[in-house]
Amino acid sequence: PDGFGTIDATGFWVMPGIVDAHSHISTEGGLNEGTQSVTPEVRVRDVLNPRDIAIYRALAGGVTAANVLPGSANSIGGQTATIKLKYGEGPDDLPFPGAPRGVKFALGENPKQSNFSNNRGKRFPNTRLGVEATFRRAFTEAQDYAEAKKRDPLLRTDLRLEALAGILSGDILVHCHCYRADEILMILQVAK
Repeated sequence: PDGFGTIDATGFWVMPGIVDAHSHISTEGGLNEGTQSVTPEVRVRDVLNPRDIAIYRALAGGVTAANVLPGSANSIGGQTATIKLKYGEGPDDLPFPGAPRGVKFALGENPKQSNFSNNRGKRFPNTRLGVEATFRRAFTEAQDYAEAKKRDPLLRTDLRLEALAGILSGDILVHCHCYRADEILMILQVAK
């Protein structure tokens, strides 16, 4: 259109920016809320650091957006943040406008703490069976909560159950981290 410059890109490649679909960029102090097995009420967006030098480096490499996830220490982790990389801007400038909400799930090794020698046996779950039970318990409780909330809109808000109910209603998407095919089959069975 008139008023815009033209760049001769003959002989070059032009592509959209790279989107990092599983990132821990722009955060400080750790993202593994490993004290409990279900923590969807915690939010990555509350700890974003726009001055993280990793943003500057990622931009230099062509990454323009990232899905920032909590760690995998628990079966149902915190809420993700889809961000547009803007080095040095304010933390409220990072979240990608209109991006859907998400929650991180983890199956297998990490939530059952296979590689956490100092925590082994101190927190449920410690087996793949326990990971499945964690999901079933959490979502059964969320279903009951959502039904009770419909009957009584003044029912005290529970941020954990609100997030889980948001997953059940489809308002919050799931990013599920897993290692094995049987874990994928398990989470699909739980979803049914």
